[in-house]
Amino acid sequence: PRLSSTTMLRHTILLIFALIPLAGCRHAPVSSPSPDDNSSAAQRLDTFHSAAARADFNAYFDCFTDDAIFLGTDATERWTVDQFKAYCKPYFDQGKGWVYTPRDRHLMLAPGNDQTVIYFDELLENAKYGTCRGTGVLTLSGSPPAWRIAHYSLSFMIPNDKAAEVTTIAKSASTATSK
Repeated sequence: PRLSSTTMLRHTILLIFALIPLAGCRHAPVSSPSPDDNSSAAQRLDTFHSAAARADFNAYFDCFTDDAIFLGTDATERWTVDQFKAYCKPYFDQGKGWVYTPRDRHLMLAPGNDQTVIYFDELLENAKYGTCRGTGVLTLSGSPPAWRIAHYSLSFMIPNDKAAEVTTIAKSASTATSK
């Protein structure tokens, strides 16, 4: 069957609009906060540590994406946000938080055009554990858009000359718990 000129015109217009994104037109980037400005990402990490020190459950968990993962220092500590909330709630309810004071932080915008992912690492000072390291990923997400932690890993710093001694202790503890 033959298409009318009106129908052909409609199809042509639809095809043009369908091809516009392929011709290099892009959606406007998320405007707030600016992914080029690492200060808003750094402020999110500062809020995260401050909320933990105050045992402020809501402020602390507002720093995470809904599907975030938290890795603790023990091999068994790989938590979803809901699992981590369940672990933290009894401590926070008693007003018991934890103080990790960040220093020497590095924020790196992930390569790519969308500019919604930042990788970070930071040294942390803790009264009980000394110098630790936090590493992770922040994503620009949520409503309103804000930097939120999608992945966080806390680790102890072990001097190289003590590594064999510490790993021997860790191996023996792991062997004892697997029996």
